[in-house]
Amino acid sequence: MSTKVVDRIDPFNSKISIKTKKQKRSQGSSHYRSKNAVELQALAQLKDTAPAEQQELFIRKLQQCCVVFDFMDPVSDLKSKEIKRACLNELVDYITATKGVLQEPLYPEIVKLIACNIFRTLPPSDNPDFDPEEDDPTLEAAWPHLQVSNKIVYEFFLRFLESLEFQPTIAKKYIDQKFVLQLLELFDSEDPRERDFLKTVLHRIYGKFLGLRAFIRKQINNIFLKFIYETEVFNGVGELLEILGSIINGFALPLKLEHKQFLIRVLIPLHKARSLSLYHAQLAYCVVQFLEKDATLTEAVSIEVVNGLLKLWPKTCSQKEVMFLGEIEEILDAIEPTQFQKIINPLFKQIAKCVSSPHFQVAERALYYWNNEYIMSLIEENSNAILPIMFPSLYRISKDHWNQTIVALVYNVLKSFMEMNSKLFDELTASYKADRQKEKKKEKERDELWRKLEKLEMNNSRK
Repeated sequence: MSTKVVDRIDPFNSKISIKTKKQKRSQGSSHYRSKNAVELQALAQLKDTAPAEQQELFIRKLQQCCVVFDFMDPVSDLKSKEIKRACLNELVDYITATKGVLQEPLYPEIVKLIACNIFRTLPPSDNPDFDPEEDDPTLEAAWPHLQVSNKIVYEFFLRFLESLEFQPTIAKKYIDQKFVLQLLELFDSEDPRERDFLKTVLHRIYGKFLGLRAFIRKQINNIFLKFIYETEVFNGVGELLEILGSIINGFALPLKLEHKQFLIRVLIPLHKARSLSLYHAQLAYCVVQFLEKDATLTEAVSIEVVNGLLKLWPKTCSQKEVMFLGEIEEILDAIEPTQFQKIINPLFKQIAKCVSSPHFQVAERALYYWNNEYIMSLIEENSNAILPIMFPSLYRISKDHWNQTIVALVYNVLKSFMEMNSKLFDELTASYKADRQKEKKKEKERDELWRKLEKLEMNNSRK
């Protein structure tokens, strides 16, 4: 595999980094699936068969499609692969267009076909230094038999689940906890196309199998905990969070204790992973959904969410700081004024640090809070507490920040504070200037003392 060394400037950390760019790989976990497959023989078309014989032929076609081929060798079993592809397409069309197809004897055969084709052990990555933010993903070599454009196995699975004739009471004998566990393991696939299908499939299963809902939530919880505290490697975190965003919308009110614990013990710790940028949008959505879902969510939980994020605030990654600032703004939009008052001190101490950041994107994102009408109303109501925290940083930046855009934004913020509470603003200005004068006087005295010491040392060295 050829590689290319690329020098690039990191816009967030302001340093030059050297990255080896990997070429896109088109071979995936299929090399774990090589078998001595039998040669397939084309069966009669369902549409050309008498209605009384169609079910038997349908079952034969389902069984025929359980044969798995080696897709690592592109020239092997070409005839049989084409027969299977055409057969799968026919099955998709048949299950979609024909009424009365989904009879009970077909359920185990359909689930077996799905299991044979999609369930497999995912191999370790061919690239141990794989960076999902920089490198192209590994693509599943067997995807021509799985992808939606050819209406193959995943498409067939979805048509099966979404059919008006689908009966969960029959299907639950075969789509059980073991099946769901194997499905969840596939979310670690490096192929984003497969993960996208899995997301839709699992969501359909969650919606149709009430008895599996608690189990699915528990297993997703376990995947996240292992990711947070053990591996920090799992490709499908974003897709699972996207499913959870929809699930949270459907939670009954008031929220159960287990749901609140999941928010605090799982969703908040997910913010500390190095790969946060890959799934932060979905994670922030889930957190905000919790706070918007239940307006009566205890004040302690809302405060704990904000304090949890402040505790995990990134120290050395400007990109993550920008993400955190965006999420905090969404949270502030969702909380009540009484809850806001409880977090003013730690929150605005952090915002003051961000405003003072030498990285202009961090400072700019923090200053954009003053463009949010609801947050501005909260700040105005609590200006007596917020202004003393923010003033020193804002005043200092207005005098010496290197970026003129930031200086202009700071002037606007200072102007808004002056309009909110002119008396306090004048007092803080006078106090700040007095403190600066004291500091300058101390600096001058220090410099004078050093000069005296240097002079004394020179005199002693001459003796």
